[in-house]
Amino acid sequence: QVSVVEYGGGWAQPGDSLRLTCAVTGRTISTSTMAWFRQGSGRDREFVAAIMWNGRSTVYAESVKGRFTISRNNAVNTMALQMNSLKAADTAGYCCAVGLTDAFTEGLAQDAREYAYWGRGTGVTVPA
Repeated sequence: QVSVVEYGGGWAQPGDSLRLTCAVTGRTISTSTMAWFRQGSGRDREFVAAIMWNGRSTVYAESVKGRFTISRNNAVNTMALQMNSLKAADTAGYCCAVGLTDAFTEGLAQDAREYAYWGRGTGVTVPA
């Protein structure tokens, strides 16, 4: 059984940094595209960032580009999201998503339908 667990969320002041981690068990992530999505209160789920199976390509939402960095460690089946210069608009539940294939294009990476396994999310709160 595949388990996807996120941790590292919390409360941060504007301008602060947080690092989220996604740990996957029950399935290797070494051949999968991985991504972060987020959903704020009263808002639709939105794409945040994605990373190719080997880490060589990434794609980011415009709203986080230059502030967030996605990375992965296939050896320990984890993925991370380093979030710097946090803003109130970043307040949301952040979910980790695991794809079934190594297919990676900018369009596919941002499509939630390409991901088969999801975590329950970790909350990030940045007050205005």
